Amino acid sequence: MSQSDELDDSAAPLIEHLAELRTRLIRSVIAFLIGMIICFTVATPIFNFLTAPLCQVLSERGQDCDLIFISPQEGFFVAIKVSLLGGLMLSFPVIAHQMWRFVAPGLYKNEKGAFLPFLISSPLMFLLGASFAFYVVTPLAYDFFLGFQQFGNDGQALPADPGVPSGLSVVFQGSAQEYLNLTIKFIVAFGMCFQLPVLLTLMGKAGLVSSEGLGNVRKYAVVAILVLAALVTPPDVITQVILFVVVYGLYEVSIFLVRRVEGQREAKLRAEGLWDEDEDL
Repeated sequence: MSQSDELDDSAAPLIEHLAELRTRLIRSVIAFLIGMIICFTVATPIFNFLTAPLCQVLSERGQDCDLIFISPQEGFFVAIKVSLLGGLMLSFPVIAHQMWRFVAPGLYKNEKGAFLPFLISSPLMFLLGASFAFYVVTPLAYDFFLGFQQFGNDGQALPADPGVPSGLSVVFQGSAQEYLNLTIKFIVAFGMCFQLPVLLTLMGKAGLVSSEGLGNVRKYAVVAILVLAALVTPPDVITQVILFVVVYGLYEVSIFLVRRVEGQREAKLRAEGLWDEDEDL
């Protein structure tokens, strides 16, 4: 066989893989567009659902739950953002399935058994983090923000300022787009942070990290989590503390899970007679 024939044979599998990848990507994009269109048709009910934390806080303060559009096109862009978020969530099972169908043929049976649980647990952990942000963190954050309102006529005014008229009111009249941006930021930030145990456990299974190594860098992890909490949350202490406590807790859970993975690997190697006793030292 000539050298040109060998090159042609090696190029053929690559072309097949690229064609397979293109097919999977096209199907994923189509699923996303269908999900986006579906959500666009019901964008208003979805947006109303997303305003629940704000309406709850305003109701407790005796205020109406009203948001405004500050530009003519804002309503359209709000619907588009709601559709993008909803379309991604609706199409994620299809996208994950297409990704699995592309990767699975190249994995051994034991690798498939190791990878599939993480593919399933990742969206579940994201949903758990998003739910925690929506039902716990967001109401606390908006309660903190709205505490800086000033009511000039009902006895709830802030301490009098000699340069400010006593009847002045400074109350919340929120932009729908700004509210949606902040709420999505909360949901995505906590959803991604809840991926930490999945990511570190997968890395531990691949031998890229160890429980001992994660424990040794714990003090650096604390600093990194503090910086993360300051970057992905608004500048209020409550949400930053909540995010820090949650992410640090997930870090400790990750160390425990990696330790379990190491224990299972050691038990398997011992059973096969392949464990090096010097590794215990």
